Formats: sequence, structure tokens, C-alpha cells
Amino acid sequence: MATCLSHFNHKANFLSKSKSSGKTNYKPRRIIAAAQNKSAYWASIDADIDTYLRKAIPINSPESVVGPMHHLIFAAPRTGAAALCVAACELVGGDRRQAMAAAAAVHLMHAAAYTHEHLPLMTTTEYRPEPEIEHKYGPNIELLIGDGLIPFGLDLLAGSFLDRTRNDPDRIVRVMVEITRAVGSQGTVDALYRKRGAIDGNYYDYQVMEYVCRKRDGELHGCGAACGAVLGGGAEEEVEKLRKFGVYAGIVRGLTAAADKKKNRGGDLEGNIEEMKELAMMELMELRGREIELISSHVFLAEPRLA
Repeated sequence: MATCLSHFNHKANFLSKSKSSGKTNYKPRRIIAAAQNKSAYWASIDADIDTYLRKAIPINSPESVVGPMHHLIFAAPRTGAAALCVAACELVGGDRRQAMAAAAAVHLMHAAAYTHEHLPLMTTTEYRPEPEIEHKYGPNIELLIGDGLIPFGLDLLAGSFLDRTRNDPDRIVRVMVEITRAVGSQGTVDALYRKRGAIDGNYYDYQVMEYVCRKRDGELHGCGAACGAVLGGGAEEEVEKLRKFGVYAGIVRGLTAAADKKKNRGGDLEGNIEEMKELAMMELMELRGREIELISSHVFLAEPRLA
């Protein structure tokens, strides 16, 4: 552990044992201040992903298709999963460009799910999150364009096969599998189905909310981190450690939104958020010899998504 944390101030204790209970307690101390200085790193990744997407979908004809696609892709709120893909790739020694197509695909999957979740059709305000995007198009257009974002993301990944100097075809195929699994019936779709079934008002019961956050936010963030590690050439153990880190980091984002909105019913929400942060950091600290300072700031700079 000392080696893994050698890039931090040795006086900054991340984990310590409580004398009364023996339980590991999470004490961020100086890492919180250090994390605040890492926002520029994440901003640079987000900017690179935006640039990549804008080049991939230039505004041209047919405007009736490209216009709504462009709007919905960039109107959806950011998910940390896309940036985490790039950060994980760099952590294991890869080049940022190796993960750019995958990061863009992760954002597209998120944008598709977010569009479907916010279609202007529902009248039940308990279920519908407050929209963060302007509905410039009708629900029929948003539904169809949302569907189209998923194959478009896979098409971007398939196109990265052409750059054999940076990308391994076997790794790209694995990433495709990872992404489709994360947004399919085992991940995002499952979360939206479970949330849709909770329109009687019990979504904010902790058990339901935690399940939705794990499947929606946790799975996508875990997928992003794992994909980045795969593309960067990380060892299998590193891939799985980063996947677990991503899952915990994603859950933190989802639960933080509920905490901010004060809509949780049952469960120690703030305590569970801190526990998830602790578990996330423990996964990183087992990555021997890796510089975890930048990527660890993800759980401290997390901006909550709408619940």
C-alpha cells in the first residue's frame, strides 16, 4: 500500500482503523484538497471526447436526421463513465487516443438511455426526472433518434479497427461486448424497467433506488473503466479492479443525486455514499505500481446526475 500511495503526502491517511470498533473508516483528509486540483484533467478529457464526437457527426444532410442526433448527443448531461474510460486507459499505460472511440460510444449509449428516459410522454411526475434538455423535437423523433445512437456508437468502435497501429481488433471486439452488456438487459435497460415499475411512488425507497443506481450508473461507469483498461493493455486483474472502482464511483454519483434532492426514504444514504467511496478507493490501492492520484479524484469531483 505504501508503494501504491507513494505519490501522495505520506502524512495523509486515506484509511484508518477505528480503535473502538476495528472497522475501516474512510478519512479523505488531504486527498479532497488534492482532488480539487484535478478538475482540469477531467475537463480536458471531456473536451477531447466532445471534439471527437463533433468530428464524427458533422452537421450535414439529411438535416432531419443529423440535426436531432447532434442536439440529443450534446444536450444530454455528461456521465463520468466516458471520461473514466479514457482515464483508465491512461492509468494502465495506454494512449488517450486508443480509448477515444470507446469513450464516445459510452457517451452515446448514455445519451440514448437518457433520451428514452426523458421522452415527453409521461404524465407521472413521480417517475419522470426533471428534464435537463430542451425538447426541440417531438417524442417520435426523440424515440427514433435515441434508438439510432446505439448502433452509431458501435459503428464508431468498428471504425477504430482501421487504425491497427494503436488498436487491437480483439480488444475492440471485447469492448463492444462490454458496452452492449452494460446498456442492455443486465444494466441500463434493467434499471429503467425497475424504475418505471416504481411509479407508484416507491422509487425513493432506498432498496429500489440503490438497485437502480447500481444498474444504471454503476454498470455504465464500471464498463467505461474496464473498457479503458482493456484498450490500454492492462492486465486482467487491473481490468477487474478498475471495473469495480467504476461501479462504486457510479453508484456514488447516483446516490448523491438522491441525497441532494432529499428524497431518500429509508437507509443511511450519506453513510452508504461514504462506504461506496471507501470501497472504490480500496480497489484502486490494490493496483500496485500505478499512479492512482488522478483517477481517484473521480469519486470526489463527482457531479450527481438527476435521479
